[in-house]
Amino acid sequence: MSAPLTLYLAESGLNWMKLVVVMEELGLSYNEVILDFAKEEHKTEEYRKLNPNGRIPTLVDHSNNDEVVWESNAILKYIAERYDTEKKLLVTEDKEKADLDTWLFYQASHQGPTFGQAQWFMFYHTERIPSVIIRFQNEIKRIFGVLNDVLSKKEWLVGNKCTIADLAFIKYNDYAIHHLLPENFNVEREFPHLAAWHAKLMARPAVQYAFKHMDELD
Repeated sequence: MSAPLTLYLAESGLNWMKLVVVMEELGLSYNEVILDFAKEEHKTEEYRKLNPNGRIPTLVDHSNNDEVVWESNAILKYIAERYDTEKKLLVTEDKEKADLDTWLFYQASHQGPTFGQAQWFMFYHTERIPSVIIRFQNEIKRIFGVLNDVLSKKEWLVGNKCTIADLAFIKYNDYAIHHLLPENFNVEREFPHLAAWHAKLMARPAVQYAFKHMDELD
């Protein structure tokens, strides 16, 4: 029997890993279609029928009339709400649900774009512009500061447990810690609560699997 879910991803990219983490956390069966960025397979007419934005990831749920979902946090929430019947990674109170959505929007509108632009100007832009790099590094520190302040008062972002809100941040945070901040910047000293939270997330078996899987694809 074929898997009920198909996830379209690529060898690189920072947004699909959290989806693998959540599906592994929930023990779901899924197939992967790995698109070749170099061949611009994510820009083909066939793929854009699934994802008109021509980006990854995209999810197809064959158990739900081949429902197509794109944008990573929309997929994240779809998977959890449809398949996390035990609410392992979700919350149940209305206030907590609103808080969870807030953090998903914050990740998508602040962390993702900022860290992504930092990556572009540091490693891919044709001209190295120090003032731009410093600007984005300072914004990364600001976002880390927001998370650190919240996590100084509680162990997890929402509901006193690890949820999809926490897992949404993990790959970009890890990339920033190792590649985007200044070489001599000490995250554990400057943002100890964020660092402790990140370490707990990195210790989860599903997270370790996803990072290993990305390394194997790269």
